[in-house]
Amino acid sequence: MAKIKKPVFFIVFALILAFAATVFFGVKTYYGDMETVYIKGIDNIRFGIDIKGGVDVTFTSPEDVDATEAQLDAAKEVIVQRMITLGITDYESYIDYNNDRIIVRFPWKEGEKNFDPEAAVKELGETAQLTFREGYETDELGNWVGVTAENVILVGADVKEAYAAYTQSENGEMNWLVSLELTDEGAKKFGEATTRLAETQGVISIWMDETCFSYPTVQTAITDGKAQITGKFDGKEAKALADKINSGALPFKLVTSSFSTISPSLGAGALEAMVLAGVIAFAFIAVFMIITYRLPGAVAVISLFGQVAGTLAFISGYFEFVAGSILTIPGIAGIILAVGMGVDANVITSERIKEELNNGKTLYGAIDSGFKRAFSAILDGNVTMILVAIILMGAFGTPDSIFSKMLHFAFFMFGPSTAGTIYSFGFTLLTGVALNLFFGVFCSRMMLSALSKFKIFKNPKLYGGGAKREV
Repeated sequence: MAKIKKPVFFIVFALILAFAATVFFGVKTYYGDMETVYIKGIDNIRFGIDIKGGVDVTFTSPEDVDATEAQLDAAKEVIVQRMITLGITDYESYIDYNNDRIIVRFPWKEGEKNFDPEAAVKELGETAQLTFREGYETDELGNWVGVTAENVILVGADVKEAYAAYTQSENGEMNWLVSLELTDEGAKKFGEATTRLAETQGVISIWMDETCFSYPTVQTAITDGKAQITGKFDGKEAKALADKINSGALPFKLVTSSFSTISPSLGAGALEAMVLAGVIAFAFIAVFMIITYRLPGAVAVISLFGQVAGTLAFISGYFEFVAGSILTIPGIAGIILAVGMGVDANVITSERIKEELNNGKTLYGAIDSGFKRAFSAILDGNVTMILVAIILMGAFGTPDSIFSKMLHFAFFMFGPSTAGTIYSFGFTLLTGVALNLFFGVFCSRMMLSALSKFKIFKNPKLYGGGAKREV
């Protein structure tokens, strides 16, 4: 501790303030109406539907249908495609393979007044209509016209299977494509059409409902019931296209097993109430810490401020190496709980310093010993909370999240039925508690040790001790 010099306090304090400023306001530039974001701020935080308002719906297969994983994957692709068609791009979708369920959440669109969620959900769950059509003729609205409207070559039921595949060029480069296997009837119809269109290198467009996602040129006649769709695909895009094609032949209509909506005004009111409660609580905590623990309490308030800013940074995507998280009302509760853990850590440390001073130790010795004695208790409590947060994120996280994969062996039977809200709570709790170890222990110790070097701050009474003594 003797190596920590007086300027360290001002350096750490300035860094925390600068960090918090960039977290709250971000770093961005404007050129006319064009905005370029270099560092994301709190304006870039994405809120869950319990705050922003939106729709939460669970689709299942009919009771008499035992859906396969491939069919559920295809059904999900249909739903995603339809949401995009409806202008819904900020969505969450998950598959619970164990219970044949697809969970979909999407928020209200900004400024939307005439959006009918029930009609949208009904449209999402209807059986998809896949069609292969001659040509690619549309009007200015994208509706079929001419030969494309009149000549339907294949429908989804004519496709037996579609799957992603690839060929390898001479230089070793992988070229992804989608292979189709048709039914006997489909092979016959496709053979007749490709034989005719190959002479003029005509086009066959592939449509999901009224959205075209591919329109390959016919090079040769295909009469064996097998075809390939080539293009500039990567592996993921090829699989997605195959899922879209497979979905057109789904043998069942999705059933809506649960459906709920939250109004934007209700969500906004809840957010305002939670933020106001958090600000008031932080103010009371600051006053309590400063009055009760004096100088260590003031340092604790600075550390807690840095901890909150750090948590918001992780949520907003401030750090490029960590994906941000959707913030829900339980997520805000996680921030507040983590602040409580931070307060507890600083209280333990301040009490230990006070005890050391009252036992006759010098100021420097009391600060050093106080932090050392408090650390084991702080670490035990924080590690416990981190484990709880990881379990929550594993149990209620998205199937592709790292903690869901780690704990899949324990929670695979439940499925992602509550992913989003509880996951946000675990995420904010995990980041807040982890940051507490940095700000509440490391930064607090550096700042308090540096302040103790100033003559004006050498009085043990400023640290909760008794009469002034040699330091």
